[in-house]
Amino acid sequence: MPTRTDTLPASGQARWLRLATAFGLGAVVAIGQAPWGAWWAALPALSGLIWLLSQRKAGAFWLGLAAGTGHFAVALSWIVEPFLVDATANGWMAPFAVVLMSGGLALFWGAAAGIAARLPQPTLGFVATFTATEALRGVVLTGFPWAMVGHIWIGTPVDQLAAVAGPLGLTLLTLTLAAMPVLWRFAGGIAAVMLLVGVAGLGLWRLAPPLPPGPDGTLRLVQPNAEQALKWDADLAEVFLGRLLSLTAEGTPADLTIWPETAVPYMLEYAPSVAGMITDASGGRPVAVGIQSEAEGRFYNSLRVLEGDGREIASYQKHQLVPFGEYMPLGDLAYRWFGITAFAAQVGNSYSAGPGPRVLDLGEMGKVLPLICYEAVFPRLVNAAPERADWMLQITNDAWFGLWTGPFQHLAQARLRAVEQGLPLIRVANTGVTAVIDARGRVVEELPFGTMAALDTRVPGALPPTPYTWWGDVPVWLLLTFLAALAFRRPSRPAPPTASPPIDGFVTRV
Repeated sequence: MPTRTDTLPASGQARWLRLATAFGLGAVVAIGQAPWGAWWAALPALSGLIWLLSQRKAGAFWLGLAAGTGHFAVALSWIVEPFLVDATANGWMAPFAVVLMSGGLALFWGAAAGIAARLPQPTLGFVATFTATEALRGVVLTGFPWAMVGHIWIGTPVDQLAAVAGPLGLTLLTLTLAAMPVLWRFAGGIAAVMLLVGVAGLGLWRLAPPLPPGPDGTLRLVQPNAEQALKWDADLAEVFLGRLLSLTAEGTPADLTIWPETAVPYMLEYAPSVAGMITDASGGRPVAVGIQSEAEGRFYNSLRVLEGDGREIASYQKHQLVPFGEYMPLGDLAYRWFGITAFAAQVGNSYSAGPGPRVLDLGEMGKVLPLICYEAVFPRLVNAAPERADWMLQITNDAWFGLWTGPFQHLAQARLRAVEQGLPLIRVANTGVTAVIDARGRVVEELPFGTMAALDTRVPGALPPTPYTWWGDVPVWLLLTFLAALAFRRPSRPAPPTASPPIDGFVTRV
């Protein structure tokens, strides 16, 4: 007998309608991301997409590609902002960036849909393959684990699952919830609601107990609000340094003052007097500054901690660099042959990568794991720290991400790192969002976005190591292996019809 798949229309118009529907569903899934946080719309849209994919084997790759393109075009619309900083030189590339970024990342969605459609149990297969390709997206070509579907739960009690299973576990949960109504209809929908309520209840239970106290020292978080288009203007360098110094010197000196990524418009190797100016403003107390540095002809995006008369007591070089932003693939050749440089590198043609994660001992302020900008979106990097810190510090320049979505998505992912590690995270940004995040991922203090200000605060207390710090993504991969095995099982076939009893010496066949 003809199946549902066989009866679907195959006209060109119908194919375009299905592709447009997939694109639209992917776009709705995207509004589950920050700053919108509409998980209640994203989850049904994802369920609709899974249903659409379950109806056809032919063309599943293209449907997945269309859905992914819609999703990333909305979620990553901020990607045009770096090209508009110098619109005269780079503005023409902005539309190509949106198309290439959204279409390129959508290949992962297309691959997941195309593979799952060929499995005996395609809906289960899609849950497994989609989760797996989301994991691959975080490592392929240095990785870009931004706007994962599991991120729709950040800021809700459900995000506490990340302490056990990380963002990949949240993604698996999200896809499972969306697939249940497709697999079992009304009963599956009820079961999905019950599962979601159960996970949220456990999250609320984890959020309830008070946190232990943190280090005794005081912090001053400095947000200079330097406009990216003007930040490296030589005529304004003294103005921006003056902002940082004045905010540092206000009131009683803090035990540790923190400046954002690449905040200092000078290099200490060429302007050594600047170090003394910084510590004079802090009364000789330590100041952690985001600054460019040079060593053996290589340039780095660095965090340097200065105290006393300007001496350096600790430092860290960023090691997970942004492709095209901080380094160019084949960068030396690109610079030599075509004069192409990375956007963010203001010295040389690219930054060099530092040696890797490092924990800094800051005495009474405890041990801190520094993260510079983009590094905070990689849970595997945080888990790779050589020892457990007392807190995490992210310095960043989110002026590159514009005003509307990018900075808030970046903040959301930093919150998830706190949940995964059970550690507080202090976030200091050039234009915002500068915030204090506790060990359960809650924003407890923040500065208004896009303002020049300083926040005096303390480091919240840390929790014991979470299960995720012990085993990472291993349990999720075990669950995916089990799901894949189920997806490869062929459904049992009904027994073939038997011949009816003979009538008047003849056999009537069905």
